[in-house]
Amino acid sequence: MTTATASTTTRHLRPIDRDGLLDFARAGRENPERRGTNKVHTVMQGQFRSWSFVGIHNPVVVDEPLHLFGENTAPAPGEIVLSALGGCLGVGITAVATERQIKLSRLEIFLEADIGNTAAWGAGGARREPAQMGFQSIRVKVLVEGDASREELDEIVKTANYYSPVANTMRNPIAFSIGTIEAD
Repeated sequence: MTTATASTTTRHLRPIDRDGLLDFARAGRENPERRGTNKVHTVMQGQFRSWSFVGIHNPVVVDEPLHLFGENTAPAPGEIVLSALGGCLGVGITAVATERQIKLSRLEIFLEADIGNTAAWGAGGARREPAQMGFQSIRVKVLVEGDASREELDEIVKTANYYSPVANTMRNPIAFSIGTIEAD
């Protein structure tokens, strides 16, 4: 669900480089099969707390709540996934608005999802099939304001959702492999 209102304010969110965005879009049209690679290195710290290193950035800290045997020092893995979805939708909404030359003055994304862990991560819990685990429902609400009509803002959100790499990763089956490696 989208909540969109036109704004009469002159205060806008910090813009992105529109020319750079248009160049990036042109490169995608010229080579639609082009891909990038995201890399993350996750290191467990004890109990269920982990640090995930992404490039030169501070680590993304992940933990579990007390009732799931963590220390509740950081968001849970599912909350991090929702954060990624919110961030990706925010990027998409900003990009589409920029391409359409609409200035946004407010953008907030509210996400929630239903998740269960009755299988206890495969450590002796209920016998479950993969389709029965993970998020079973995700709900997103967007509050967006800018120099456009409600209909235009709703269309921006709809377009960003349709083209969101993270939303589409969640919606579509993807190739997934996992294996072990030897320590050095």
